[in-house]
Amino acid sequence: MEVPSDPDRVGWFTGGGRPGGPGPTVLAGHVDSRTGPAVFYKLTSLKPGDRVTVTRGDGQKVIYRVTRTQDVPKDTFPTEAVFGASAGDELRLITCTGQWDRVNQTHLDNRVVWAQAVS
Repeated sequence: MEVPSDPDRVGWFTGGGRPGGPGPTVLAGHVDSRTGPAVFYKLTSLKPGDRVTVTRGDGQKVIYRVTRTQDVPKDTFPTEAVFGASAGDELRLITCTGQWDRVNQTHLDNRVVWAQAVS
């Protein structure tokens, strides 16, 4: 899965679920850019109980409730926990966070937000 080069767009892992269907929908986006905040700038402020609305390509909105958040070092990213199969309609949101590595021009950590669809 690649994060879009445009900081205002969200990337979608097409090998996973779709909003409103079974399995985890995994979306990734930038937290910031050279010019300021990006699409997932406020992702680090989400906490359990908060609601997230995803608008599908057909205009249908799917509402999720955040169940947990986690900051993880990029070199120990929990791939199976984020991308692994699940029976329910779940959402995973990923962005960068943590200390800025000037040499490699990247944040050292990822913020992962887990959420479940609201019935």
